Amino acid sequence: MRILIANDGFGDAGGVQSYLDRVAGGLVARRHDVAILHRDARPAPFAADATYALPQFSVASRGVASALEAVAAWRPDLCFSHNMDRLDVDRALAAKWPVVKFMHGYLGTCIGGQKRHGFPSPAPCHRVFGAPCLALYGPRHCGELAITKFIGQYRWACEQRELFPDYGAVVVASDHMKREFARNGVADERIHVNPLFPTHDEHGDVAPPPTAVPTVVFMGRMTVLKGGDLLLRAVADASARLARPIRALMIGDGPQRARWQQLAEALRVDAPFTGWLRGAERWTAVSGASLLALPSTWPEPFGLVGLEAAALGVPALAFDVGGVRQWLRPGQNGCLVPAPPRVETFAAALAAMLDQPARLREMRCGALAVSSEMTLDAHLQRLEQIFKSQLSSLNSQVERIET
Repeated sequence: MRILIANDGFGDAGGVQSYLDRVAGGLVARRHDVAILHRDARPAPFAADATYALPQFSVASRGVASALEAVAAWRPDLCFSHNMDRLDVDRALAAKWPVVKFMHGYLGTCIGGQKRHGFPSPAPCHRVFGAPCLALYGPRHCGELAITKFIGQYRWACEQRELFPDYGAVVVASDHMKREFARNGVADERIHVNPLFPTHDEHGDVAPPPTAVPTVVFMGRMTVLKGGDLLLRAVADASARLARPIRALMIGDGPQRARWQQLAEALRVDAPFTGWLRGAERWTAVSGASLLALPSTWPEPFGLVGLEAAALGVPALAFDVGGVRQWLRPGQNGCLVPAPPRVETFAAALAAMLDQPARLREMRCGALAVSSEMTLDAHLQRLEQIFKSQLSSLNSQVERIET
């Protein structure tokens, strides 16, 4: 099978690029031909070497028409599209080839893609996307309040939604996301749930880390959606409840980093901020933690960082929002805190987990067990079935036209 992978950026830091690296390599290993179509003139330095080696088609370098002519000469059987802010590219692809669209986020179902209200307090949004969202956007603090920006985002979301019927299939990582796109007009039978997988090959240990001070690790982009400030307040609260210190290891970077560092100092929380760690350095740091915290105040489409930690034997504590339940099984590999997100409830759950070392050890075993079920191989098998179904449907249409 000849598969064209399309994504807006190429080599960006983040979960989508890690996903594409592993999936592209896995498809090649399964004897498929793979190429990459992207928006950027030049790739950023984060993709895997094997991904760079694949045939590349750049919209920025060639223009849309010329890039698609080059793609046509490569002769793909279908396109596997991901994040694509240039919707004219997706539209042009769908006019020529079957397109399987992986919706990594709330594209076309929310103005700013956050699916979250910020006022009167942070809480997931359950509205169906539409014109009333414009009236609520400002009063409910649904995202950036610059009028020209959110009007532009609304128009883009409407345009993305208009493209839904053009996709042969929509792939999502969780049952939560399937419900979201079904509520927003995608036919249920065209939505396929294909859970994610750990994007590293490091192995975990059931033995707890040898440290006298329990460590809670946060890993991700430091934005208001990720709840780092809530976590630091919860760590301070839980430390007071247990009458002993708790360390918060903060891995990542982003616009909230300086503010969170100041808050940690004010709360007197031992919270090293490491910036982004790569490769073995990152996974060594995570594996040494007592648990991973996912204090997101938006409905995570999946919450891959929790599964990444689970593969290292590290249980998770997260709010019960979005697609987190796809991999976090309460009592087996972690604890779910009822929504809406609150410092007090997260702190109470954190203190309870750290106060039961035997239970925490059992959850380490459970984390490894869950991660062993959600593998790259299983993900690729499901993808291949979706691709084959699309090609079979296309061939049936051609046969009907010819007869």
